[in-house]
Amino acid sequence: MLMVFVSVGLIGLEILNILNNGLVEYEKRYLEQGSQNLSEMFIFIDGRHLLLLTVLVAALSGGLGLVVFNWFVGLMLAAMGFLLPRTIINKIRERRIRTFDRQLVDALVQMSAAFRAGLTLGQAVESISEEMQPPISQEFGLFLKEVKLGVGQEEALLNLSSRVDSENLLLVVTATNVSRKLGGNLAEMYDTISTTIRERFESEGKVRALTSMGRMQAWVVGSMPLVMGLAFYFMRPDLMDPMLNSTFGVVLIGFIIVLEIIGMFLIRRIVDIDV
Repeated sequence: MLMVFVSVGLIGLEILNILNNGLVEYEKRYLEQGSQNLSEMFIFIDGRHLLLLTVLVAALSGGLGLVVFNWFVGLMLAAMGFLLPRTIINKIRERRIRTFDRQLVDALVQMSAAFRAGLTLGQAVESISEEMQPPISQEFGLFLKEVKLGVGQEEALLNLSSRVDSENLLLVVTATNVSRKLGGNLAEMYDTISTTIRERFESEGKVRALTSMGRMQAWVVGSMPLVMGLAFYFMRPDLMDPMLNSTFGVVLIGFIIVLEIIGMFLIRRIVDIDV
């Protein structure tokens, strides 16, 4: 019995050590990734404040679910609240990239005109940073600051591409660096690229219009069980309480949630057509 007790205690300590190391590593990655994503969007928030905000949102959501419903709903809302800040950051980043891509078309046309007027790449980029709106003015302004601090233009362009994470900008940066090495007409190249990006936007708009019903179906089908469950809970709590307070009901609800998430993911993957 003593050996069994010691073995169980050692196993428990090892599990706690593994969980603690995993928590420390997750916190480190969360702080680094969250701070980097925000700083790349020129939103300067300390990573620990972001983690504290995430914990507070999770605790508030879980406490609300526990008070209004029960411990199971509170646990689900706490998990959703823990993922909510990161989801919002990713959505803001995606919207910023889409805005940058739309601005990039006009910027390429303006830079092409600047090249025909005899300006250099640095002068053309400076005109974009002064005359256009964020986010492209912020990113191009940071490019100019790197060049003024001694960073080569090719390296600064690569830093710009990795910071914005836009496929269209990567195409522009790659074509610019190749043209600077091998020689070429940057004005004509930028006109061609801007036309290509504009046509790509038109194709993406048509695809999104055709697949809008599928995306809406994913949200409707995914939210219908939750809405119906809440409606039944408030209309007939005497019928819902036995399921929410039993092991079989909790397992069944968890299984339904997993299937709903898989279904919504599959629908989103089907209608997500890369142009």
